[in-house]
Amino acid sequence: MPETLQTLPPLTLPPISRLTLALYCGASGDHNPIHVDLDFARSAGLQDVFAHGMLSMAYLGRLVTNWRPQSQLQTLKARFLAVVAVGDVLTFHGEVIERLQESGRPLLRVTLSAVRQNGDTVLTGEAIVRDELAG
Repeated sequence: MPETLQTLPPLTLPPISRLTLALYCGASGDHNPIHVDLDFARSAGLQDVFAHGMLSMAYLGRLVTNWRPQSQLQTLKARFLAVVAVGDVLTFHGEVIERLQESGRPLLRVTLSAVRQNGDTVLTGEAIVRDELAG
């Protein structure tokens, strides 16, 4: 396991709400009823609606851009591990694990994760961020 060079301040958000899901539908243009229509979700065999994966990824991006300006974010990728339910409280974590150089520019590799209130990891990811503070 790589050594942690720096830990980002964690980001904990309020519980995922139906209002958040509805607002995200409008903002993202993703109007799949599985995320907002309880009857539709139940007809698909689910107990309830669930959050858009890209909503969780957006929050992961917020974790990084709370730490460094958006202009320094070079790449952001994620792997979705579990469904995020209405009522879930997510905490996002990041750790700088490597310093890199690309064309003489200092970069940082950051591992990322989102964990729900019961300790389950629902999302993992990685960001590459320009290290403006190094230059």
